[in-house]
Amino acid sequence: MNFVSIRIITGDVARLVDFYERATGVRASWSTENFAELRTASATLAIAGTSTVPLFAPGSARPADNRSVVVEFLVDDVDSIFQNLTGFVADFVNEPTTMPWGNRSLLFRDPDGNLVNFFTPVTPAAIEKFAR
Repeated sequence: MNFVSIRIITGDVARLVDFYERATGVRASWSTENFAELRTASATLAIAGTSTVPLFAPGSARPADNRSVVVEFLVDDVDSIFQNLTGFVADFVNEPTTMPWGNRSLLFRDPDGNLVNFFTPVTPAAIEKFAR
């Protein structure tokens, strides 16, 4: 089994896709006006409109209602990215902070309130864990 993607359900697909394209520098691939994907080397962030929810099960997902999942991106230099996002991201949860497990993390919320973590491994153990 391979973990390949996470999907965010939103009431405004174009707005959320634009946000993630600007934040990550990754261009989205659009399948329909209600579904787009940002593909990276290791996983895909899918963004879908509320009209797609009934295709799985009516009422099974609600937009802008997440307070338990963190969408995480491994980046080369979290401090530089923080500088680039300042003035664009409206809701920073914290500035770059070195975590006890060895990653330097920047937490912020996307326009739907989903928590996003951009992180860079900085200790030898963390760097080894994410060696490409």
